[in-house]
Formats: sequence, structure tokens, C-alpha cells
Amino acid sequence: MMDKIGFIGLGIMGKPMALNLLKAGYEVQVLKSSGGVQDLQNAGASVFEDVKTLAATSDIVITMLPDSPEVNEVVTGTDGVLNSIKEGSLFIDMSTIAPSVARNLYQVLGEKGVEALDAPVSGGQVGAESASLSIMVGGNASAFERALPVFQAMGKNIIHIGSAGAGQTTKACNQMIVGITIQAVAEAFTLAEKAGVDLEKMREVLLGGFAQSRILDLHGKRMIDKNFKPGFKIKLHKKDLNIALETGKQLEVELNATRQVATQLEKAIEMGNSELDHSALYLSVNQK
Repeated sequence: MMDKIGFIGLGIMGKPMALNLLKAGYEVQVLKSSGGVQDLQNAGASVFEDVKTLAATSDIVITMLPDSPEVNEVVTGTDGVLNSIKEGSLFIDMSTIAPSVARNLYQVLGEKGVEALDAPVSGGQVGAESASLSIMVGGNASAFERALPVFQAMGKNIIHIGSAGAGQTTKACNQMIVGITIQAVAEAFTLAEKAGVDLEKMREVLLGGFAQSRILDLHGKRMIDKNFKPGFKIKLHKKDLNIALETGKQLEVELNATRQVATQLEKAIEMGNSELDHSALYLSVNQK
């Protein structure tokens, strides 16, 4: 018998992830207050009034929320997951939050006899919709094995990284590399444009060389087309780099390039671009 899954957080990423679980045959339970609840209900999901009731009737609870405070509140708040989740259940946070918070949730849930995994994802809205997300997982190996079929309904590249918090640390590193690469492409395109170089032709030739990357390919095209419809919003990438910088501070690691990109993202937010795709970093780099 397949596990009954309570899914909390039906945003740009969460809604298609939950829909893919339904397509895979899982019984999915969602909250009435969630933004995308109607689409889930139409697809066959059960709807619950509150977190406490949802958690009490789920074998696995998955959260896909914006940041650490929201995940903490859902788990440890009044009438949260911690108050009603059954011993032997599995809690999976697929949000991007601080590794320290993930480790704390692992501990407090463990005291209730509940295994916890931190399993942030990469791949954006396209990956969520096509069930091709990369999923980086921290927690016990036995819990990972139990969760693997669930992950396989949502992603393709699924790796157990290590102990609690390892998934979130890996995601912070992912966001550093992505952000710094977007900054590099934005700067290169701005320089080329100022020099009168055809950006389409430059992108084409660079994609055949050592500078080739998915960001140069996909986000380079976005920059050329000025298409910044959000797949991953600037404000969320800024939040993720704050997590990386705080983790670096805790571990006494200088993250100079990350700090520079975080500053550039903050500039983009001040320009009013917080809801645009993170490739819109180009607009703040390319300011006249």
C-alpha cells in the first residue's frame, strides 16, 4: 500500500510537484488555505482545514515553503506538524532553508519518533513540472530509502548527500554557483552589448566552447529576449544567498563572490524587480 502524503506549500514549485505525486498514484492531502488548492482538488487530492489534522492522517508530510521561518512555524508552531504527526511517520522538507534549521527539525522530530529529511531541489519550475528535479538529501540512509520512490515521482537526479543538513548545505552551494554564473553572463553580455557585439551570435559561439553552461544557454537567451517571467524569483535567490553567507560566517569561510552577487540582487530588488526571474539580474548590471 502506498504512503499517504500530506503536502504543504503549493506555489510555483510545490503545486506541480504535488500534481506529479498524484500522477504517480499517491494519495495526496493538501491544505484548504493553499494558493493552488483548486487544481490539486480537481486532480484528486483531499483537502484539509489545518496542518494538525493533515499531519495526523499522513504517513509522509512534505513541506515546500519560502524560507526557514515558515517551515519552523508549520512544524513547531501552535497546532503544527509536531503536535499531531504519528510516530513512525516521515517528514520531508523540500524547501530551501538554513542547514542549522534543518538539523534542529531533525532533532525535535526525532524525539517524537519521526524521521526527518532535508531534501531541497534544483531545476526550477520547468523541472518541477516535468518531474526532472535534482534532489539533494540529508538525513538517515534508511529514511532516504523509504522516501526514494516519492522522490522519483518528482525528480531524476536524486542523491543522498549525508547526515541531516547536508542537503541544505549542498543547495546553498548550488545557489552560490548559479548566482555567480548569472552575474558572469550578465556582465559579459553587458560588456559585449556596449561594444556593439551581436549577443545572439556571441551566445551561439560561446555555447560551443569552454564557457558553455545551462545558464549561458537558457538565461542568456532570456537576457537577449528580455523575457524575465519568473521561473525562480530574484527575492528567493537573494534569500538563498543570505543562507549561504550566514553558513559561511558560521564556518568561517570567506564568500566574496557570493557577497557581491547578493549585493547585486539587493540592487535588483530596490529597482522593483523582486518578482522577476533571477536572470533579470541582467537589468541591474546593465543599468544605463
